[in-house]
Amino acid sequence: MLGIKRSDLPLDSDAHSRFLPWLIAFMVFLAVLALGGILVLGATAARWDQGVGGTLTVQISATENPETDQRNLQEVLNVISATSAIERYEVIAEERMMSLLAPWLGDGAVAADLPLPKLIDVGLDEDAQFDMTAFITALQLRVPEATVDDHRVWLKRLVELIRTVELIAMAVLLFICLATTGTVIFTTRTGLAVHREAIEVLHLIGAQDSYIAGQFAGRAMLLGLKGGLIGMGLGLPALAAVGFLAEGLEGAALPNLAFGPVEWLMFIAIPLAVAFLAMATARATVLRSLARML
Repeated sequence: MLGIKRSDLPLDSDAHSRFLPWLIAFMVFLAVLALGGILVLGATAARWDQGVGGTLTVQISATENPETDQRNLQEVLNVISATSAIERYEVIAEERMMSLLAPWLGDGAVAADLPLPKLIDVGLDEDAQFDMTAFITALQLRVPEATVDDHRVWLKRLVELIRTVELIAMAVLLFICLATTGTVIFTTRTGLAVHREAIEVLHLIGAQDSYIAGQFAGRAMLLGLKGGLIGMGLGLPALAAVGFLAEGLEGAALPNLAFGPVEWLMFIAIPLAVAFLAMATARATVLRSLARML
């Protein structure tokens, strides 16, 4: 890294290079947010797919006769218990349903005043083959009021939507890398034009193209690292603020913004990757330009 220890070109005095760290900082800030979004979306899709993908909800509409409601519930439970692919089932208590409806009905609502249906939470055995059509047919033969809500239908669409947004975030991350590369190329070419005469003098005294490229590459690496650290310093608090606000909200559907050691290492690696990208881009740009210039 001779270009960092000693510089024969006055690159530190270039006015255009002063803006490069701030441009890179902005790119890194966006990259941190995009990477955080990718990690959160991926973890959320995996959690929803595992937590809800193997469950069903059986609903029995209420009638005017409580004895009929109880008989219908028992008939449905008999069908459920006779289905080998069902691993577990639980009748949801009225108190739990009322607590779920409290935000809309208020705390003063009474279950006896409402025609609440009977809900049964059903868990499927992942290793067994489950025939949804046969199960629904068996239920409705005994209890026509029974319906089945297959969570896998809407969950599949929801996961597909999350994966699409995740791909868009990856595309944004790729565009950020391309924009950073273009910024370094433009800055390096401007520096070559400004110091053209000095570069020609270095060639006359025997300096190789690789030596001159090392001067620009070392400077670009330092500016890229500086901008990367600034961008990461702005991006991580922004993610932490979003996570803090999300913790104050209730609901299992909300994404979890708690990152593990591997995720934090990925964030820390962003400034280093940007510095390496800036160094490699500047070096390649100088070598290509000098081959055309001289």
